Amino acid sequence: MVAVDQLSRAFVALADPTRRDIVARLSVRDATVGELAESYAMSMQAVSKHLKVLEEAGLVSRSRDGQRRPCHLEPQVFDLMTNWIERYRRRAEERFSRLDALLADLAETETNAGTEVDAEAETEARAEDATTRPPGPARRTHHHEDRPEHTEGDPS
Repeated sequence: MVAVDQLSRAFVALADPTRRDIVARLSVRDATVGELAESYAMSMQAVSKHLKVLEEAGLVSRSRDGQRRPCHLEPQVFDLMTNWIERYRRRAEERFSRLDALLADLAETETNAGTEVDAEAETEARAEDATTRPPGPARRTHHHEDRPEHTEGDPS
């Protein structure tokens, strides 16, 4: 349950846009509260409160460097969050893949059924045409006048 509590605290901490921006800045380089406060239209005390929330979530820690107390990111909590997100992303992708396959099968079935229906309809239409169409032109029979003229010496 500890991991879930830490995970919940991390997501709650990152729900605030200022804290997400602080995380983005700290991903580039470590910074003190004063250095971070320069980027915001808020007091150092307000920035300190945001950092405290990030620290309680395990996302940020502070160290001592003489007089300086730089803040830096703690990657293990991000790993915890990433693993949690990745697990559900994979599950969602698997569900969508199964849905895609089902839709493809349905489309193929409809296409095949449509082809069969089209073939049946075409056969029925031909049969109907044969019974309702007026007969075509009569066969031409060769009459005597259709034959070429005979020339002299031709035995016909």
